[in-house]
Amino acid sequence: MKPFTLDPLPYSYNALEPYIDEATMHLHHDKHHQTYLDKLNATIATHPELPDKGIAELLKDLNAVPEDIRTAVKNMGGGFYNHNLFWLMLLRGTVMGEHTKEVLIANFGSVEKFQEEFSAKAVSFFGSGWVWLIKNEQGKLEIVSSTNQDTPISNTKVTIILGIDLWEHAYYLKYQNRRPEYVSNWWNVVNWDYVDTILV
Repeated sequence: MKPFTLDPLPYSYNALEPYIDEATMHLHHDKHHQTYLDKLNATIATHPELPDKGIAELLKDLNAVPEDIRTAVKNMGGGFYNHNLFWLMLLRGTVMGEHTKEVLIANFGSVEKFQEEFSAKAVSFFGSGWVWLIKNEQGKLEIVSSTNQDTPISNTKVTIILGIDLWEHAYYLKYQNRRPEYVSNWWNVVNWDYVDTILV
C-alpha cells in the first residue's frame, strides 16, 4: 500500500485571523496533522500486502483492516482524515447559501436553532474529540460527537457535512481554557461554500 501524503493548507496560515491565529495553524497543520500522517504511514508499512485504498475506504471498513493494526489505523488514520476535512471546512468571508438554509430549517426549525444546538454540544463536550453535522443513513441531518480521532464514517453509512475540532491543540494558544469563545468565533470561519457543495 502506498504511503499517504499531507496536502498543504488551501489558504495561507494567517487567512483565518483573528478568529484562528497563524501560530495555531502552523502547530495544528505542520505538527499535529503531520504526526498523525507519519504514524499512519508507519502503521500501514507493517502490512505491505494491504491493497491501495483511500483513507476514507480504510476507515469505512475497519473490520477489514488487520486486527494488529486496526486500533492504530482508527486513531492515526482518523486523525489524518478528520484534519483533511477540517481544513476544507474553514474559510473566511463565505455566506450560507439558500439551499443550506432551507435544509437546516427543515431539519432543525431554524438556522439559529441549528447553531445553538451545535455550539451547545461542542461547548459541553468532555475531553478531546469532534462535533459533526452529518447526514445519517435515513437522509436526515444530525449533530453527533466523536471521541479522540474517531470519525462518524467508520462502519456507518453517513455523510460528514461540517465538523469542529475540540482538541486543545486546535485553540489553546489563543483561547487557553475558553472553549466557548473558540466555538463562538469558529462560526466566523465556517466555509459555507464547502457545506453547500456537500448538501447539493
